[in-house]
Amino acid sequence: MRLWSLHPKYLDAKGLVALWREGLLAQRVLAGNTIGYRNHPQLERFKKTVNPLGAIATYLRFVVNESETRGYRFDKSKINNGKWRGKIRVTSGQLDYEFKHLLKKIEQRDPKRFADQKGIQAVEPHPMFSKTQGGTAPWEIIPPM
Repeated sequence: MRLWSLHPKYLDAKGLVALWREGLLAQRVLAGNTIGYRNHPQLERFKKTVNPLGAIATYLRFVVNESETRGYRFDKSKINNGKWRGKIRVTSGQLDYEFKHLLKKIEQRDPKRFADQKGIQAVEPHPMFSKTQGGTAPWEIIPPM
């Protein structure tokens, strides 16, 4: 499961569709409607909010907004009715790590998007995240170089 902290605008088509599906899975997990993934570390930041289902619904609505700008039709009715207006903190190191991770993926899948994005220096977070200073999240498993 990868619930990107990055703004969804950086994702290629496959990445955006995968984020939609994984976000819906996260919603089912947070609602207690699945057995697996209940302890997935990326869900902790949603669980720590006062309204986890509202937080994941807000997250998914931003994914839908991005999909609509690209002409995709994700089924909004699959998002729960919850709302959450807060922000989740994400570190600059986490955003940098995720962006490098994404660039490796899109270099193979979408060379044009890779060429357009490889020079980006300041990566924007997902709109419901606020950027703070710091390293990568402790739950990231960073492969040796």
